[in-house]
Amino acid sequence: MSQPPLSQSELLTAAQALSGLTLAQVAHDNNIQVPESLLRNKGWIGNLLEIALGAHAGSKPTQDFPELGIELKTIPIDSVGKPLETTFVCVTPLMSITGLQWSQSNIANKLSKVLWVPILSEKRLAIGERQIGTPFLWQPSPQQTYLLQQDWEEIMELISIGEIDAITGKTGQVLQLRPKAANSKALTNAIGRDGQPIKTLPRGFYLKIPFTHDILKQQFGYN
Repeated sequence: MSQPPLSQSELLTAAQALSGLTLAQVAHDNNIQVPESLLRNKGWIGNLLEIALGAHAGSKPTQDFPELGIELKTIPIDSVGKPLETTFVCVTPLMSITGLQWSQSNIANKLSKVLWVPILSEKRLAIGERQIGTPFLWQPSPQQTYLLQQDWEEIMELISIGEIDAITGKTGQVLQLRPKAANSKALTNAIGRDGQPIKTLPRGFYLKIPFTHDILKQQFGYN
């Protein structure tokens, strides 16, 4: 595993040095085997980049580079730069959320500054052949922050009044709440409609594709 970067510029330089490499090349340099499928290894690409860049936070509810205040996010794209899927941000708290403010939330912390690493990931490419694009640092604009906070508050309000099952993929403009579990038996506690504890699947916050597509378009200047 690489040593943690000591500064933002050191991290960005290390990330940019990976630009143009395939995942197989990065895996080889870090003595990591490329899986045949990502179905059972969904976080493999993100983990590979974390190892290559010296992130040590793991699955803790903090940024990947807490000393620098930076979160690492890989984003699979097609040949014209459109994201191929939503972007997982963090697990959603479902209990003890009364009084929780956006500014105190884990999602606000993680999205306060992000190192985005685009990965050319078209279906014709084997996992090892997927290519790393140009990484860049991003901070949400006031308008982006407003949209994120608005969605977060709407979703957390529904969770707090026991309406978690009323939340769909269409809820929210830029944020999406989806089940985030290894299997259907991995249940957690949540609030029911009458305030009683219920069992449900863990949920995660995801950034919707149009939102991350806009981030890429702003960075690289394409339509």
